[in-house]
Amino acid sequence: MFSSSLLIRSALKTKTISRNFHVSNQRYEIQKLTRLRVVDNSEIGKQAMAEGRPPRCIHVYNKTGVGKIGDKVLVAIRGEKKKGILVGLKQNQKTKVPKFDSNNLVLIDDNGTPLGTRIHVPIPTILRTILKEKTFSKGADYTKLLGIASKFV
Repeated sequence: MFSSSLLIRSALKTKTISRNFHVSNQRYEIQKLTRLRVVDNSEIGKQAMAEGRPPRCIHVYNKTGVGKIGDKVLVAIRGEKKKGILVGLKQNQKTKVPKFDSNNLVLIDDNGTPLGTRIHVPIPTILRTILKEKTFSKGADYTKLLGIASKFV
């Protein structure tokens, strides 16, 4: 009888010890090796998404290394390196900026012209002001990207 109560006490102690685990919030940031979803109708983007091999972020062109909406990123897609603009993110946004179900990307050339001719998803209206500010500071022209967008949220 003494040994069985000792056994139960030791089992209870180990059970409480084994139940301690760490739970952290999920991070929805765009950083290296983050999977993205191509939302324009470029050929390379359609082929990559149809194969089930979405592009992955290689580099974020800003000081922090964490991508926000409107940032330029370098992605690996079908064995090639392409640049793109983030147009929708899962992460929590500022007020009046919508949160999306996926991390959306529009592929562009080196000079800022989009590879596709149409964007399939609505893009946030705040992107107009963000990209115009970046156009003046960087010298690239993102007005064509805003021109091919048919829906704004």
